[in-house]
Amino acid sequence: MKINKNYLNLKPSYLFKNIAERTEKYKKENPDADIIRMGIGDVTLPLCKSAVKEMIAASEEMSDINSFHGYPESFGEDFLLDAIKYHYSKHIGVEVDTSEIIVTCGAKEDTANILDIFDTDNTVLIPDPVYPVYLDTNIMAGREVKFISANAENGFLPMPTEKDKADIIYICSPNNPTGEVYSKEQLKIWVDFALANNSVILYDAAYEMFISDIELPRSIFQVEGARKCAIEFCSFSKTAGFTGVRCGYTVIPKELEADGMKLLDMWKRRQSTKFNGVSYVVQRAAAAVFTDEGYSEICENINYYRTNTENMMQTFDSLGIKYYGGKHSPYIWLKCPSDMKSWDFFDFLLKECNIVGTPGAGFGENGEGYFRLSGFGNIERTKEALKRIEDKLKK
Repeated sequence: MKINKNYLNLKPSYLFKNIAERTEKYKKENPDADIIRMGIGDVTLPLCKSAVKEMIAASEEMSDINSFHGYPESFGEDFLLDAIKYHYSKHIGVEVDTSEIIVTCGAKEDTANILDIFDTDNTVLIPDPVYPVYLDTNIMAGREVKFISANAENGFLPMPTEKDKADIIYICSPNNPTGEVYSKEQLKIWVDFALANNSVILYDAAYEMFISDIELPRSIFQVEGARKCAIEFCSFSKTAGFTGVRCGYTVIPKELEADGMKLLDMWKRRQSTKFNGVSYVVQRAAAAVFTDEGYSEICENINYYRTNTENMMQTFDSLGIKYYGGKHSPYIWLKCPSDMKSWDFFDFLLKECNIVGTPGAGFGENGEGYFRLSGFGNIERTKEALKRIEDKLKK
């Protein structure tokens, strides 16, 4: 028996597991500490009323032999596919066919699992800093990974050059962790680059609902040519608070091909083999999110989280701390004060302010000296956290 030795190339501990272990150790040593968690991007508001109503009704159906549902449709129930198509058309201004939408359990899983349809000999281009899943899953598969530098000089929105040629390109916009958003013109450059080099773009749009400027693209399919080179991943986790419910969707255009094979057909073949579909109850709740009433409700929740990032921006502006994101993202990516290292600032916030955040170094080399704070908390608790930070840094 042989193991996959590519796992030996991974860091010993996943970033958020490391944060949790350090926090729990501190909590045991300081049981009275009132810790405010602003690290992991988990939501705090409950599901919207429309989703809960449909979830309850669907659960009742499951208790009756005449309306019980067994295995769900492999690629999504028609009512949810129609709802997602409606969302793209009404709120984003993009037309997609329901046959191009595949319902899954989340964008994190999809950005990892999609790699099954690509050869391990492909080279992969990943921005640094980056969401750890992109990097780790490619290391697990043994692919060659190239990095493109996201930094203060390019506003954490790197653009491609000849040296960045790769078979697979990851783009996340709004970005996790930096919170920055590509313009339509910038994405057009990426699309043209991918088309010229026979590359595929894996576009993570998990945070598209946080974009408030109509001039900024919420989907890569708003860019001409993207249907021939891009796959888009979306999620109900941050859009509608489904982090603990699990539901997402991937969109693969019919015309996207490689080596004479349609990637949509390959992904559907992969899913039908390895995945039995999202539960009927969850899909009913998800479909309710994109009704007019449900959409209004989730927008209220998004605006609640925006209040947190607005308060963070005001605080860091007053402290003279440089930051990115926040405006179109639930994350603030700040420059650590006094040129602290990322993990040193983590320890400072934990011990001096009883606040947990995410060290930028955990997202890559370019994350060193930066720190991510999440806006997914309670407004009053976030205000308290900002007051603690302000009091300590003003001394």
